[in-house]
Amino acid sequence: MGHIGKQTIKFDKSPIITHTYSSVGPKEGKGPMKEHFHHIYEDELMGQKSWEKGEAQMIKHTITSLLTAADKKAKEIDYILGGDLQNQINATHLGVKDFNRPFFGLYAACSTMGEAMGLGAILVGTGLANCVIAGSTSHYATAERQFRFPLEYGGQRTMTQQWTVTGSGYVLIEPTGTGPKIESITTGKIVDFNIKDASNMGAAMAPAAVDTIIAHLRDTNQKPSDYDAIITGDLGHCGLSLALELAQHSEIDLTPNMHDCGAMMFDSETQGTHSGASGCGCSASLFSSYWYKELKAKNLKKILLVPTGALMSQSSAQQGENILGIAHAVSISSI
Repeated sequence: MGHIGKQTIKFDKSPIITHTYSSVGPKEGKGPMKEHFHHIYEDELMGQKSWEKGEAQMIKHTITSLLTAADKKAKEIDYILGGDLQNQINATHLGVKDFNRPFFGLYAACSTMGEAMGLGAILVGTGLANCVIAGSTSHYATAERQFRFPLEYGGQRTMTQQWTVTGSGYVLIEPTGTGPKIESITTGKIVDFNIKDASNMGAAMAPAAVDTIIAHLRDTNQKPSDYDAIITGDLGHCGLSLALELAQHSEIDLTPNMHDCGAMMFDSETQGTHSGASGCGCSASLFSSYWYKELKAKNLKKILLVPTGALMSQSSAQQGENILGIAHAVSISSI
């Protein structure tokens, strides 16, 4: 394992993604990807008394189901890596506490899945861990209450606004086994595109996505066509269009094989989600279901997963600060 280029780590012995599990809420379970998820909740409370407790329950259920699918006990896991959008990633703290395992809490907004998988791959790829669980989660109601308006306010949503996914996705990473392998990771840099509108996060994330994709292609001496799919996390329809345009300005054509989980999650016309989906549970749940299945079936030989994040807080938004963007890339091969 070693650095190549400026931002990329390539693994000599690629860590294996041996198992995945995804859980989503009822709205996601009625969308175009509904047949791929492992578990669909009937309500957004998940049987709890608050949305926040429901999100923690979703995390606990997802990890428990992942362990069951892998036929493993919690004590066999060296580390859990994960995060969410709640203040101080509180949902993840509550969701993982009963597993009693060493835990890395991560916050990279909607790019958390990429960060978790990348750091998990480093732990396994260096031999510092033998079995790692990595993932991320978000919840529509908790995110809206925290970052925008109380749901009871009933504010009108703009056409550039995205619908935060109620969903969770976690993966098991091991040094050996059956499954797609992580060939390399490219850690993103913070990109400031002078965006202040919290209802247009796709515009904040798109420049970071393109910056990381270009860095990965440069570091690995590849071109977009070397991948069957380049998959961004949470740009939505508006952000995806902007990313494709920005890439064209750098003389890179991503149009033939670029996809975005935020544009895939919902039927915007019938489900009223405007620009699509966002949230760190968006790419996490879709990778852990649809994209992983496509790799396992060898319908795809190689993908570049690029979860994207809009870095903001309650105070930064209220104080009119720019919404910064970041994206982390994970190169995954089924061959």
